[in-house]
Formats: sequence, structure tokens, C-alpha cells
Amino acid sequence: MGLSSSTIRQIVPALSLAVLLGAVFYIQPRAMGYTGLNLLFNLAVPIALATVAQMMIMAVNDLDLSMGTFVSFAACVTATFLQSDPVIGILILAGAIAVYAVLGVVIYLRALPSIVVTLGMSFVWGGLAVLILPAPGGTAPEWARWLMTSKPPFVPMAIVASIIIAVIAHFVVMRSTFGVLVRGVGGNARSVERAGWSVLAIRAGAYATAGFLAVLSGILLVGLTTSADANIALRYTLLSIAGVILGGGEFVGGRVSPVGAVIGALTLALAGSFLSFLRISPDWQIGAQGAILIIVLGVRLLLNRSEKREKRA
Repeated sequence: MGLSSSTIRQIVPALSLAVLLGAVFYIQPRAMGYTGLNLLFNLAVPIALATVAQMMIMAVNDLDLSMGTFVSFAACVTATFLQSDPVIGILILAGAIAVYAVLGVVIYLRALPSIVVTLGMSFVWGGLAVLILPAPGGTAPEWARWLMTSKPPFVPMAIVASIIIAVIAHFVVMRSTFGVLVRGVGGNARSVERAGWSVLAIRAGAYATAGFLAVLSGILLVGLTTSADANIALRYTLLSIAGVILGGGEFVGGRVSPVGAVIGALTLALAGSFLSFLRISPDWQIGAQGAILIIVLGVRLLLNRSEKREKRA
């Protein structure tokens, strides 16, 4: 009996993570302990949040090229205003989330390419980040630092947080009415509109949710690094897109997998450690991560084609 496409989208990301984790344990057996796992996945939590944020945008058939600069902006606000004057910091971050919602509305009403709009916004967010924090510095709020350095029993915080993110994201996107409508807009917006729902409101909600998750990513990133920088999360744009695709999501059709997206983010975070253990120069690591992504996508494509052949037979 052939596997369904949704099952394939779940199996391939999990399999790729398991294979990569096994390779890391083979090369560095000491990584199998509590401390080793914590170090391997330490930076995975903010990447996972940014990936789920990107997934919300991709669920409505858009693409956000400002994700990395927005997370950097949120990190700069966290390390400055949120730490010294929480009320002002919260208002700034809430305003930024509102701007995200407005972007979703403007893109829809004016039929603008999301790639162009978000690319332009990346310069806005980057400029604001530099104005807030011209040089690396700032201080992480105590509660954010405590949260990211806490040590729950048996399983490291990074893994616990990733599981929580995956469960909540799965419930919101796959089980709630809001999630069904968001995926419906990505699959067939006209049908959703004919059913009496406001596509405009749904897209605004999807963008606002993405902005909220990206803000959380910036806050937790500062909790890990204890300071911020205007360029601290620039790589998150490409990592978030790659994580969604690696996790079984697609660019069109509202086809996304929240659990797969988190697994994809964990895989990309682990890939950096794996390549370091292989003593590959950091200059080559981004290309090597791209190669890993291509290999996994190739496997998924072969499985999809095999499924289609079985259906035809």
C-alpha cells in the first residue's frame, strides 16, 4: 500500500534528522549526553520559531525575504528597550507586528509581489535595527536569559522548547479554524471567499502571526546570546525558507507541515555542528547545508513520483 503525500512529507524530514544525528554521534560520541545535545541544538529554538513564522507566510502563497532582518530588529529592541523599559519595548514590538499585518493587507489589495515588498521591508527593518543598536551590545532581559539557560530534567531545554513549538504550531495550523482558513487561502482563495470568509482578514492574521513568532525568535535569540547586533539573524531568511521546504512544505497550494518545519529547522541547526565536526571551513558550510537540502528534496521527489506511479497502476 503506497504512502500518502502527507505521510511522505512527515517521514522524509524525520528520517533526514535521524540520519544526521546518527552521523554526529558516530563522529563525536560525547555528543550523546545531556550537555552534548544541549550544545548541538542550542540555537535551534529561535531558528524553529523563525521557520514556523516563514511557514505562515508561505501557507498563503507568499514569501518573506525580510525574516532575518526583522528577527534582528526584534533582537535589538529586546536587548535595549525591552530590557531597560519593558513597556516601551512591548509597544515597539506590538507596533512591528501590526506593520506585518498591514503588509499582508497591502500585498493582497494591490496585488503586489510579496518577494518585492518584503525585500524592500528588509532594508527598513535593517535600518531601524542599526538606529536602535549601532554597535553590538545591549543586555538580555533576565527572564529571557533564565528561560533559555534553564535545565529541565532528562531532556535539554532546546529539545523541550522545540517539541512545545511543534505541538502548538500543529494545533493552530492543522486543527484550529484559523489554520484551516489560512491553508484554504493558500489552496483556493476564491472558495474560501465564496464560503463567506474574509480573505483580507485571514491574510492579515497570517502575517500578524508570523510577525509575533518572529518577535519571539528575536527575544529567545537574545536570551541565548545575552546581547544583540543589527546583523545577528540575517541568515534566518534563507534558513527559514529552507526549513519549511525541508520539512515538507511547498511554495504554493497552502501545503505546509508545522511539525516538519520544526524538524527541518532542527536539521539545519544540526547540519552546522555536523560540518564543524568534519572540519569543513565555515566558508564552505553554507554551500554544504545547501547540498544537504538538495539531497533531501531529491529523495522526497523520488518518493512522490513513486507514489504517483503506484496510483496510476
